[in-house]
Amino acid sequence: MSITVIIIIITCLVSVTAFSNQKIIDDLIFYPPAVANQNQWYRFFSCGLIHADFMHLAFNMYALYLFGQFVEAKFIIIFGDKGKLLYILMYVAALGFCLLPTYSKNKNNYHYRSLGASGAVSAIVFAYILLNPLQGLGLLFIPIYIAGFIFGFLYLFISGILEKKNQGNINHSAHIWGAVFGVAFLIIAARLFSDTKILSDFIEQIRNASPSQFISFGRY
Repeated sequence: MSITVIIIIITCLVSVTAFSNQKIIDDLIFYPPAVANQNQWYRFFSCGLIHADFMHLAFNMYALYLFGQFVEAKFIIIFGDKGKLLYILMYVAALGFCLLPTYSKNKNNYHYRSLGASGAVSAIVFAYILLNPLQGLGLLFIPIYIAGFIFGFLYLFISGILEKKNQGNINHSAHIWGAVFGVAFLIIAARLFSDTKILSDFIEQIRNASPSQFISFGRY
């Protein structure tokens, strides 16, 4: 069983249990004042095990399964015996890193709470894009696919705008910083533990691509 599937199973079990148990949510949710005043640093990571509802959970776990299987397999190819360990480390570390700006902004905000694995999933998705920049990505049920590296830039740009507007209940900051972490982690890990030139390969694939590979229509 892959690490990706194990993460999905654990997350689903905890999330589904928490849907009917408010105490679990209260104990695991990211609550900045509890971190600042009671040193409950575990909340940076435990909040990734719970979700707001079934749709939130399903979307995150579907994306993790879709992209995580590929990224996990590539980590094993790139890093050998260290691949699975580095994959787990990237996912878990992304959970904490993506919330650092949120914590800085809200550590004295007693009305703020955040939950979900979106930041870590963003790290996986952007690691996928870094490894496979020309693969077409799009939105469900819309048959237009944009090369991954273009999709990634658009995603960050739109997320940045939505974060500035500060509307709704979505932590766009976590998505942005999770994505940044995924890219940075993979580049640094490759420099330390592999001969694979991740960034050079990324640039070379884009440089050698034809314009027809940047956008396509139909089912991938």
